Amino acid sequence: MASRLQPSRAILDLGDEFYDPVAAADFPQTILRFRNDRAAAEVGLEGLSDAAWVRHFGRFAPLPGSLDQPLALRYHGHQFRTYNPNIGDGRGFLFAQVRDMNGRLMDLGTKGTGQTPWSRFGDGRLTLKGGVREVLATEMLQALGVDTSRSFSLIETGEALERGDEPSPTRSAVLVRLSHGHIRIGTFQRLAYLRDADTMARLVDYVLGKLYGEPGGDPVRLLQHVVARAARLAASYMAAGFVHGVLNSDNINVTGESFDYGPWRFTPTWDPGHVAAYFDHAGLYAFGRQPEAIHWDVMQLAVSLRVLTDAEPLIAALEAFPDLYQSEVTAALLWRLGIMPRGTTEDRALVQAIEPVLRATETPIDRFFFDAFGGRLPDRYDEPFAGVRAALTPYRPRKCRSDTYWSGEPCSMLIDEVETLWSAIDERDDWAPFDAKLAAIRAMGEALA
Repeated sequence: MASRLQPSRAILDLGDEFYDPVAAADFPQTILRFRNDRAAAEVGLEGLSDAAWVRHFGRFAPLPGSLDQPLALRYHGHQFRTYNPNIGDGRGFLFAQVRDMNGRLMDLGTKGTGQTPWSRFGDGRLTLKGGVREVLATEMLQALGVDTSRSFSLIETGEALERGDEPSPTRSAVLVRLSHGHIRIGTFQRLAYLRDADTMARLVDYVLGKLYGEPGGDPVRLLQHVVARAARLAASYMAAGFVHGVLNSDNINVTGESFDYGPWRFTPTWDPGHVAAYFDHAGLYAFGRQPEAIHWDVMQLAVSLRVLTDAEPLIAALEAFPDLYQSEVTAALLWRLGIMPRGTTEDRALVQAIEPVLRATETPIDRFFFDAFGGRLPDRYDEPFAGVRAALTPYRPRKCRSDTYWSGEPCSMLIDEVETLWSAIDERDDWAPFDAKLAAIRAMGEALA
């Protein structure tokens, strides 16, 4: 085991009202397909041999000093605005807790590890395609400045799965995520549903102390943190052109870290109506409605915290969201443009100039931000962009374009390319295009950073 590993068992402080001990499925095979050594280095696990990696993240032998047994976490949630008290970790669990190089408490959670008490009618498995898609999503989002869970490990498991939304039988996998906590808004909703104020107070204390590093159990202070982080999350999705697809309250982490990637998409153009989930018929979680959706979810946290405190300070915390979001989306767009802020008025005017032109011209988002990086538009951006060009003129670049990355083409992750990458794996077991894409994404991240 790597000597820098700092294991933790902090989740046990919450008590067994929050989880159910479970066992991982026994898979026919364990073929290592992806290991995230960048993320592993942050938690002291980069020194593991491939055999040891598979033993821990395919067979789920406990990490020394961390949890003795996996825990399926309990929570409720609103799913497309309908409350569901019958959910929880249905095909995953909390495998281990560790500290990263900055001392933050990190969770290693799974997807596809078999059935739990919360599986309902599901088989508890994950398709290999679903695992590949999550790796691509998290790597792309990290490169684009989104605070996201990290795809830590992907192991093919040798089972044939039947699925109604893709050709079946299809290949199976198990994914491990590295996240800054797995406590969801839905975790609080469950305790409010049960009217369990004492346990709710213990959860508030855990989140503030373990995840925010702030002593005391003030529910209003917790909500203020979550409102700020959620506003940043919504803003970062917009700047990245990302559509999560399923922004249910059980999919919102109280640290504001994006996670749980099912039917995600990157929108090709600035299209507020672009949806990711084929079943989102009303466009509830469309690209342009994501800030509204995330704000609504945070409201459910405020409602849950009413078992501990009065409504007025909670309402005041919620009302900060719109202004925080405007500040965060401005900062995120300036970051992606590679320019230094000039002041609130000028910066917001620039954002207000860009969005309608992108929408009206249907300019590819990734192409525009690639070309405009550093604050100078090429001449081919003609009359519709005259106002954008004028607004950009006074800005100074935060990073020059001397990097060789900027002499190539923009890196995108649109659905057609995702399908092409998967086809190479599915039809020929060819992982080279997938590996090349990860290298290109990471090169973009380094150029943007």
